[in-house]
Amino acid sequence: MPVRTSGSGEVGRGRGVGLGLALVSAVAFGGSGVVAKPLIEAGLDPLHVVWLRVTGAALVMLPLAVRHRALVRRRPALLAGFGLLAVAGVQACYFAAISRIPVGVALLVEYLAPALVLGWVRFVQRRPVTRAAALGVVLAVGGLACVVEVWSGLSFDAVGLLLALAAACCQVGYFVLSDQGSDAGDEAPDPLGVIAYGLLVGALVLTGVARPWRMDWSVLAGSAHMDGTPVAAGLLLGWLVLVATVVAYVTGVLAVRRLSPQVAGVVACLEAVIATGLAWVLLGEHLSAPQIVGGAVVLLGAFIAQSSAPAKGSAEPVARGPEKDVAERRTAA
Repeated sequence: MPVRTSGSGEVGRGRGVGLGLALVSAVAFGGSGVVAKPLIEAGLDPLHVVWLRVTGAALVMLPLAVRHRALVRRRPALLAGFGLLAVAGVQACYFAAISRIPVGVALLVEYLAPALVLGWVRFVQRRPVTRAAALGVVLAVGGLACVVEVWSGLSFDAVGLLLALAAACCQVGYFVLSDQGSDAGDEAPDPLGVIAYGLLVGALVLTGVARPWRMDWSVLAGSAHMDGTPVAAGLLLGWLVLVATVVAYVTGVLAVRRLSPQVAGVVACLEAVIATGLAWVLLGEHLSAPQIVGGAVVLLGAFIAQSSAPAKGSAEPVARGPEKDVAERRTAA
């Protein structure tokens, strides 16, 4: 009996640690837009901010890339796709979106990804989806209509909304890629290695697109403003690289190892709430009552979609946050 109690206690502690790590990851990811927007408003191009973030994180993760160098030979397409879509595509489109629309709105639009994934599963892969998942799609789309206030003729910049939607589409591309090799058992790629090489590929791609040699480097030596309060630009960049990228990825991976995918996905939904709250407090980006209600409905729809598995009985969630779902292969292996 004492042995059984001890084992149960260890499981409980492991679950508690996992929940704590998942919350840290959600806070770290949720704060990325809040930290990046002042740098953009200070004079940096959104693509340059993305390049600084991805390249800095890639340098930090370089030792892991060296350790998992066999992945380059075994999974070149996966690494290339992950770098192009999950790293470069999602972040470039998201940062470009927040330069034109509020952070919270951009992230809520991005949370349409679970609905888009279900569309891919149903109409491209021709796999049945559960009724609960379909309900999640309807709720997410209806909530989004409230967030963008369609009744007032789209009160937000249309280009910014399209960029946020493009970020959601890049997430879908990631979800499709994440299926590759998920049934490979012990041969499944290590998630830390995929993240490290995804950052390296993303940095290389963004170098050609962003052309950092044209960047106004003097901005980093000055200060940016968060709702009128001056903050050192270098400090914001350091937070963006180390906390909002490296810490966020690593804690997300460790959390999924200790939690079921469904529980980790529920905690990941907090990212949008945290981002909206931080933007409200630190950037002064207030949302109207209908937008708040719509945001809650979007999150509810995303939660239902993420919690619903395909009707064929797979235990793998239909949709997850892009920066965490890749770690599930390690859990399944």
